[in-house]
Amino acid sequence: MKILGIEIILDKCTGCGLCVKVCPFAAVKILNKKAEIEANCTLCGSCLEVCKFDAIVIERPKLSDKNLSEYKNVWIFVEIRENELKKVSLELASKAREIADTLGEKVGAVILGEKAKHLCDEIAAYGVDIAYIVENKNLSEYNTSNYTGILTGLILKYKPNIVLFPATHLGRDLAPRVAASLEVGLTADCTGLSIKDGLLLQTRPAFGGNIMADIISPNVRPQMATTRPNVMKIQKPDHSRKAEIISIPIELDPKALKIIIKEVVKTTKAGVKSLDEADIIISGGRGMGSAENFKILEDLAKTINGVVGASRAAVDAGWRPRTNQVGQSGKTVSPKIYIACGISGKIQHQVGMKSSDTIIAINTDREAPIFDIADCGIIGDLNEIIPALNEELKKNLCKN
Repeated sequence: MKILGIEIILDKCTGCGLCVKVCPFAAVKILNKKAEIEANCTLCGSCLEVCKFDAIVIERPKLSDKNLSEYKNVWIFVEIRENELKKVSLELASKAREIADTLGEKVGAVILGEKAKHLCDEIAAYGVDIAYIVENKNLSEYNTSNYTGILTGLILKYKPNIVLFPATHLGRDLAPRVAASLEVGLTADCTGLSIKDGLLLQTRPAFGGNIMADIISPNVRPQMATTRPNVMKIQKPDHSRKAEIISIPIELDPKALKIIIKEVVKTTKAGVKSLDEADIIISGGRGMGSAENFKILEDLAKTINGVVGASRAAVDAGWRPRTNQVGQSGKTVSPKIYIACGISGKIQHQVGMKSSDTIIAINTDREAPIFDIADCGIIGDLNEIIPALNEELKKNLCKN
């Protein structure tokens, strides 16, 4: 039995019902002890993953057979945290608006969560025309299986031209899984996006950041990319904008999932901003000398309401956790103030922080590359400069 590109091999099907439980769109039922596919099947592939008997076969249209003109609009995956939009979602919406205007298309935003509809007005203000809302209590925390199946199904149904994801921990897990399900390419960690000859021109660092590579996908749809946080400018919001809301009904049975979340471990303290969303960052490098010396940076961060970052050298030395790393192989940040302490500032580190509004460098080496991009440079011993700076700031803050 084969319909809509999906086939149930009846001789292998045992009627176990796992495919029914895992289908988010309620498109599978058991009839006469055999699975049967309903007309609303999106070919998302959730059932294929859980079938233990190889009784399900999916054949999506081959790339060469696709009518590329059917694919319209620029979609973004909206990442939320504790029921609020992450800053990177606003960056994606702003860039998507720019791209969509060039193409003469609309911007769509996919929002998954336990309660997500209240976020529509906020994301619409940054250029979104259509919000695809998927609400379910089992979507309160990110789950690879749930999110991949739902997003794959929506893309196959609505056929967007471009889909953009944030290059966050979540986006780096989700985007390649969706791309693999759709059998399309994915350009990761883009630092630039534009349109050339009607195609998405995806720019990303290559060969250790020494060159920038431009990538296009002329023969597949959707064109997919992840973009680094803090590299796309957020446009001024227009709160008079309203988005069309399309609510997507789904059914999820957590008992049928292969991946179960047992615990969510937070790497930031309550009330403290994450590194990629902080306004002030004080980073330490090899010049800090030891893990203990980072205490002076923590004291300064506490005084000025900042957060502590680190270079790769400091992380590799075991002085700071990997979540603190700024740079090409760490996080990209764009704070109002970035203070680089004992960091030489090679290109790999600059890639992650050069878009900061104001860069202050402290280093004993007057030839350090960090001084080439710094707005203010101090040549001297950070172990003397940082504590003295902290004391002066405390005095002035107390006066105010």
